[in-house]
Amino acid sequence: MDIMQSFRMTMKSLQANKMRSFLTMLGIIIGVASVIVLTSLMNGLSKDITSSLQSAGTNTITVNIPARGSTRTFGVSDMEKFVAETPDLFKSFSPSVGVQITAKNGTDSVDTSATGVNENYDEIQKTELSAGRFIQYVDVARLQKVCVIGSYIADKLFGGNVYADSALIINGSSYTVIGVLKEISDSTASSTDDIVYIPYTTATRLAGNAFIGTWTLEAASVDKIEKAMTAINSKLYTVFNDEDAYRVFSMSQMIKMMEEVTGSISLVLVGIAGISLLVGGIGIMNIMLVSVTERTREIGIRKALGAKRRDIMSQFIIEAAVTSATGGVTGIIVGIALSLLASSAMKMTTVQSPNSVLLAFGVSVAIGMVFGYFPAGKAAKLNPIDALRYE
Repeated sequence: MDIMQSFRMTMKSLQANKMRSFLTMLGIIIGVASVIVLTSLMNGLSKDITSSLQSAGTNTITVNIPARGSTRTFGVSDMEKFVAETPDLFKSFSPSVGVQITAKNGTDSVDTSATGVNENYDEIQKTELSAGRFIQYVDVARLQKVCVIGSYIADKLFGGNVYADSALIINGSSYTVIGVLKEISDSTASSTDDIVYIPYTTATRLAGNAFIGTWTLEAASVDKIEKAMTAINSKLYTVFNDEDAYRVFSMSQMIKMMEEVTGSISLVLVGIAGISLLVGGIGIMNIMLVSVTERTREIGIRKALGAKRRDIMSQFIIEAAVTSATGGVTGIIVGIALSLLASSAMKMTTVQSPNSVLLAFGVSVAIGMVFGYFPAGKAAKLNPIDALRYE
């Protein structure tokens, strides 16, 4: 018996028992669909996080220097001198001073955070404005009470209508709104749209602490990230003589780390979803064993007519493989449909991976063949005379 004949017999068997065939495939369908949905969601989440980090600039380097009460310091003039001495490695820098604030306009108020920066920050972080301008050198030098607000603050306190020189009360003092950032996170609380930028000199006075512990530097190019990090590490070590006194990391490192984390989570989720495929394989084996019992006389007749052991085995293995493959194709369709539905309902990005689809389908076929081997072997070992006598 050739493969095509075995395939035709398999299709007739599946069509003759539609409900049983569907229930046999159900475990495979659920397993394949689960793998596709989970990988699509994780790929989408990874893409969103990576895009968010990349929007901040892949050639940025962040330096954290925790306050320790030491006499050794590294201030704005020190950083300015260092960047000026290494123009081949660095373009610019900005201090970053975080302050928790209460922003008010009339009777409306919101608790948020303000970040003190200098005139280079918008270029380093590639910020875009929908109105007005960003902080300039004169604002920093004169400790001006000016601010650039995110779209969430603009919507929450101004109803989205921010006019030139609008006043915003920050911790009891009046600040002039000089710019509004473009919306990038649906203007929700605690998002990147929920932010207020002020001159860092004003921020240190607002915080009541002149210490600056966070710096953002822009490397000359992505290719020079490693050299730039080595240079700033070496400089800080000469100042503090202690590697634990500071931390230096790049945005590209964070992106790579995030990709590794999401990749590991994806593998765990796929492994959990793969249990459904295993259960589906066990279901196929059980139904195939029932099928062998029901077709014992058929097997006896075929053996009596000259069918060899390999013919019987190939028929049942092909039947198991076709069953699982059909379940795999159905699972792919269901998985893609569910991932698109989840994307629409949860407002998340989903990315279907061709590799995960092919892997899920290949595993489903392999499971059918592996779990179909035992029933096929049992059928092939039947004694023709006993099989013909079976009632």
